[in-house]
Amino acid sequence: MRLDFIRGLYEPGGPYASVYLDTDRSSEGAANVVQRRWAHLRELLAAEGAPPEALDPIGELMLDPVWAAPGRAVFAREGEVVLTEPLAHRPRRETARWSPLPHVVPLLAQRGEHVPHIEVLADRAGGDVAVVADGQRRELTVEVAEGPIQKTGAGGWSQRNFEREVEETWRRNAVAVAEVVEKEAHGVGAEVVVLAGDPKARALVTDHLAKDVVRRLTVAEHGSRAPGADPHLFRQEADAACRAWVERRCVELLGAFAAGPAVAGLQETARALRDRRVGTVLLRDDPSSTATMWIGPEPTQLSADPAELAAWGVKEPVRERADAAIARAVAATDAELWFVDHIDSPDGIGAVLRF
Repeated sequence: MRLDFIRGLYEPGGPYASVYLDTDRSSEGAANVVQRRWAHLRELLAAEGAPPEALDPIGELMLDPVWAAPGRAVFAREGEVVLTEPLAHRPRRETARWSPLPHVVPLLAQRGEHVPHIEVLADRAGGDVAVVADGQRRELTVEVAEGPIQKTGAGGWSQRNFEREVEETWRRNAVAVAEVVEKEAHGVGAEVVVLAGDPKARALVTDHLAKDVVRRLTVAEHGSRAPGADPHLFRQEADAACRAWVERRCVELLGAFAAGPAVAGLQETARALRDRRVGTVLLRDDPSSTATMWIGPEPTQLSADPAELAAWGVKEPVRERADAAIARAVAATDAELWFVDHIDSPDGIGAVLRF
């Protein structure tokens, strides 16, 4: 996953309050429970040195029912919330930290990979195209060709011409849908294109897609543009196609890590990030990890050895969570971060290198 969306968190700097809270309000009396949970986390933050003015905006947000969700992650500095995201599920661990860097890794792990993708429902009159990227969904309707779309089977001398006209209408609509899908797929860097709908229309659209888009194509069994059609099963197939892509990508990255060029372990990964050689960091998803390292004010100043940072000109290295330091460096160097269940590497971390 790319971390562009958190890059602004690190400017101008901390300390940061990072909070993960169960904010589920689906049961009776849940609002009071949320209030007690926040009060407990607030006490922890205060004990770590967070001033009241830094915590008040977090409490206002957490306790406002407008922001209700199963869970929420909030990051604040200097009395201002700088990033908040709802969690689709309760946080794996309720957490409160007052620290030099924001504790973003639990959010990244629970957020998961947001796969840019295109969802297409096609019939002989055109298509509905949904573009899903950067956490947003944009929907388009494509219907351009005017003309008959139903064959009558009436017979007679004009029937053959009429059928050709109908088929030409189908073709023009399919070409229009394919052009929109191709443009949007290239525009957002879609990794997956899911196509459903009328079988004839699906085939026509596929015939007019560029080869690179066809390679990303998954044909879904469910889905229709008909009025009242339930989109639930189609969305499930689209989600499954995205999950399958993520699984394939993890396998590819672990293969690239084994084949090299790559580095293994926390210290070597830190050095490669410092040299801006990292393409992708592979990190074992371990919520219980407490590993630390040393950092300087710049994103690529990180090391397991404070003496190494001192040699690089960092006057006062600061101890911080290793995963927080790694995330900052990844975001600053245009690398990617992928969570894996297992990696054959010390410290549960390694990196596939650009060179």
